[in-house]
Amino acid sequence: MCTFTVQFKKMQEKRIRKFKEVIHRRQPNITVILENVHDQHNIGAVLRTCDSIGIMEIFILQSREDFRVTNVTLGQRTSAGARKWVDVHLYNDLDACFKHIKSKYSKIYATHLDSDSKSLHELDLTDSVALLFGNERDGVSQEALARCDGNFIVPQVGFVQSLNISVACAVTLYEAFRQRNEKGFYSDNPQLNKSEQENLYAEYLRRHEERVNNKKIFPKG
Repeated sequence: MCTFTVQFKKMQEKRIRKFKEVIHRRQPNITVILENVHDQHNIGAVLRTCDSIGIMEIFILQSREDFRVTNVTLGQRTSAGARKWVDVHLYNDLDACFKHIKSKYSKIYATHLDSDSKSLHELDLTDSVALLFGNERDGVSQEALARCDGNFIVPQVGFVQSLNISVACAVTLYEAFRQRNEKGFYSDNPQLNKSEQENLYAEYLRRHEERVNNKKIFPKG
């Protein structure tokens, strides 16, 4: 067997192991909703964080006409890579978006400062949950808040009581990662059964092969 063939085989085996390791750790019962967040850099950063903790899909809700986009175009290579593995559902209709989310996730929590808001660290993020983030200027809309099960804040002790949307999302998701890791969701207590893992492996392999063939992948929303 020639050297090239041996190296290619090892590369293929390494890729297969990586796919299976990532799929074993995927978290089908947690997602992120971005409401009227139109900055592509922030969306790209959120996508990378979602992929890093095993989130499989996110929802982008553009309910205001001045924030609407027709597609999610990410220029940076790392963002585009995350875009391939994390499905993006793009909605303009608020009711349709929340109907989809509520059909798959048990609770929806919004980042919103109110008298009954909880600290991020008081939330149980090991349950089936969707986390809603609004744009930095206006926050989450009242229409969206009315469809949520509760509000939370990221604890802060500085003069400036606000965080960039991608930073707030990253802090929140890594608290979810910490809680889920303690329960073994990334090791001996995976959230996808064997059949689901096999199906996802086939899907990821298809996407990888299409990328190799220079075809763009845009999961349906």
